[in-house]
Amino acid sequence: MAESLGPRLYSCSNCRNRVSLHDDIISKSFQGRNGRAFLFSHAMNVTEGLKEDRHLLTGLHTVADVYCADCCQVLGWKYERAYEASQKYKEGKFILEKAKIVKENW
Repeated sequence: MAESLGPRLYSCSNCRNRVSLHDDIISKSFQGRNGRAFLFSHAMNVTEGLKEDRHLLTGLHTVADVYCADCCQVLGWKYERAYEASQKYKEGKFILEKAKIVKENW
């Protein structure tokens, strides 16, 4: 019988702090500051920075940088507000950059 490893997770690439579940991925087709990024419905063990307006590829958004709660590495950002109706689905969601996270339990 195969041994269960538990849920597939993503962890901070710097300190291996667990930051999200694979099941919480909404899309893998996003662009971060440093390349490819994933959109997650939830994140854990992170802290949020100050909210600020940023002009991103899809328009103006209010975002807050997201940091690893253990080592303080910037992992991505949280969408606080989208100004365009077509982008409202991002509100409350998290961008985690692929280069800043690693797979666990795969």
